[in-house]
Amino acid sequence: MVRIPRILLKFAIHSHYGTHITKVKMIEKFLEKTSFESYDDFMRNFKVKVPENFNFGYDVVDAMARETPDKPALWWTDAHGRERRFTFADIKRESDRTASFFQSLGIGRGDMVMLMLKRRYQFWFAIIALHKLGATAIPATHLLTARDIEYRCDKAGIKAIVAAGEPVIVEHIQEALPQCPTVRALVSTGPCVPEGWHDFDKGIAEAAPFTRPVAVNSNDDVMLLYFTSGTTGEPKMVAHDFTYPLGHIITARCWQNLDETSRHLTLADTGWGKAVWGKLYGQWICGAEVFVYDFDKFKASDILDVLSRYEITSFCAPPTVFRFLIQEDVAAHPMPALRYCTIAGEALNPSVFDDWKRLTGLSLMEGFGQTETTLTVGTYPWIEPKPGSMGRPGPQYDIDIVDPDGHPVAVGEEGEIVIHTDKGKPLGLFKEYLHDGGLTSLACHDGLYHTGDVAMRDADGYLWFVGRIDDVIKSSGYRIGPFEVESALMTHPAVVECAVTGVPDEIRGQVIKATIVLAAGYRDRDRDALAREIQDHVKRVTAPYKYPRVVEFVDELPKTISGKIRRVAIRQEYRSRNNPERSE
Repeated sequence: MVRIPRILLKFAIHSHYGTHITKVKMIEKFLEKTSFESYDDFMRNFKVKVPENFNFGYDVVDAMARETPDKPALWWTDAHGRERRFTFADIKRESDRTASFFQSLGIGRGDMVMLMLKRRYQFWFAIIALHKLGATAIPATHLLTARDIEYRCDKAGIKAIVAAGEPVIVEHIQEALPQCPTVRALVSTGPCVPEGWHDFDKGIAEAAPFTRPVAVNSNDDVMLLYFTSGTTGEPKMVAHDFTYPLGHIITARCWQNLDETSRHLTLADTGWGKAVWGKLYGQWICGAEVFVYDFDKFKASDILDVLSRYEITSFCAPPTVFRFLIQEDVAAHPMPALRYCTIAGEALNPSVFDDWKRLTGLSLMEGFGQTETTLTVGTYPWIEPKPGSMGRPGPQYDIDIVDPDGHPVAVGEEGEIVIHTDKGKPLGLFKEYLHDGGLTSLACHDGLYHTGDVAMRDADGYLWFVGRIDDVIKSSGYRIGPFEVESALMTHPAVVECAVTGVPDEIRGQVIKATIVLAAGYRDRDRDALAREIQDHVKRVTAPYKYPRVVEFVDELPKTISGKIRRVAIRQEYRSRNNPERSE
């Protein structure tokens, strides 16, 4: 039996602030029941109490600072060995100073502010400050080009940009600025503070005492805006209201299994939605300490070293990260503190699950959601993981799998994942695609939110990801999801990454094409022989009709700036080579 522990229990925390006794009661303010006997109990009795005019900055951060001022909130480290550690009292103080500084720049309720802060600790000061002002935070990746920045400023009417002051980032912003007339203020966290920019650290150090505005926000105001980069088309503006952080209680407590004793690391840049899934809202409501490793170049051995050295208790990362970790000498990095691992961002291949379990004894607990939602499907502590399955639906969303006419499909049949909205917008679901009623109506109609993701439900109620609607392959009468073929491919030791697409075929309609990135030890092998070996391998581990008739080896896969594989680009490139007069 798994229980959510009573948050009122006293416990000792040893940190550089000293050993002290504290109480963490935040979850009990928002959950009607905090202990669950089983998955069925969880589904029946998980309910979140949503206050009027909820504001995460005041109602969580400041409340934690009053009740448990010395409780560790954020531990920041970087690849150069620097460290900063902050309590909840520190976060309140610094976010207040930042809010005052932003007020001096004319930022207030409803203003759009873009944050391009990588993994800098100033991100946490800035986003909480914007919440306290009732402004709209727009987290963005530092990888944006000048064109990307222009597009975002034009679409959202961005008033200020707060960025890590690195030469490339500054250069792209400066290049875009002439085409961004709504931008009134530029702020740099250093080391470079160009002429005409404000110095973030100096600004908050010299800020006047902060006074809370009289009217900050309503629950329906836009608190957070993400430009979600799909595999086709321009990014959409996903708008979340001020209740959105409460939707992540289920993410942190009931999926990542966090409590007040946890030190949690989610591997994500602050520009991605995954950052607020794993580095902010639910974690602090649970009283967990957020750990941040600030790096520019991913190195699997460094991540293992961080997990070991800093006694991380809970770790969340996409499957790609775990694929690289299992190729390292995991035994050389003992991780006795690590007790829970979650995985999201893309579908999990069972071979990765098996290897990590063998090396660490820990299961990878998969979860599913979108930028438009919080966690919708998960492998919760009360259920056994099925490697490759997303898990089971949670109580926050009424989820179904439907055919193209909107009718529920039978067990074992594929369909689109939808969320029922006929009884109102569920907590955690996005408000709208900002300024695009047409696009919002395409996704939300007839009492359903259409995710665009295809899945299958098994007899035990577990969901299995198939792919995006546009990615499903139809070959010789069979419907084949890319993920099931990719899962088979990933069990071959030569394959590090792969993408499966359908390509035109006069006889079969489409045939399966595998685009493969090879492991280091296989790059010098005869490619034709290796392709045949991989094809035969797929025939052995899955239904023979699913084997890839076309195999291509590449150095890297085309991806969006958020790391999603661009299968459309693979299809376009194939068509341009084989039929230059046609394009997708």
